[in-house]
Amino acid sequence: MRCITLTVDAIIPYDRKIVLIKRRNEPFKDFYALPGGIVEYGETVENAVLREVEEETGIKGKIHSLVGVYSDPNRDPRGHFVSVCFIVIPIGGKLKSGSDAKEVALFSLEELPKLAFDHEKMIKDAEVKIRGILS
Repeated sequence: MRCITLTVDAIIPYDRKIVLIKRRNEPFKDFYALPGGIVEYGETVENAVLREVEEETGIKGKIHSLVGVYSDPNRDPRGHFVSVCFIVIPIGGKLKSGSDAKEVALFSLEELPKLAFDHEKMIKDAEVKIRGILS
């Protein structure tokens, strides 16, 4: 039986930039990406995104807003992954890489590296909101 996998991604405005992680694992190993991951059974997408943010970046956060739902069946080479993307505001913790993240880095919207998956589209879709938070 083929299944759809539910995932979450977080855009985190931080120090006038946004937080990206360098992926430790395939697909897109060594590419930068938004922090995020697979929603666990019995978990809400809201709890999942906050858990993934803390696991991958060390940041404790709160959800600011929903960016959108990304469901292109070809967005992930592993299969059909649907992602719910949020803007997450840091409220504590210390920026450091963890779990699937090889490193954590800050980038301005003007100097984004090549990103994994459809994360560039997510950032573009949220750009007006992000700029409002960063200013």
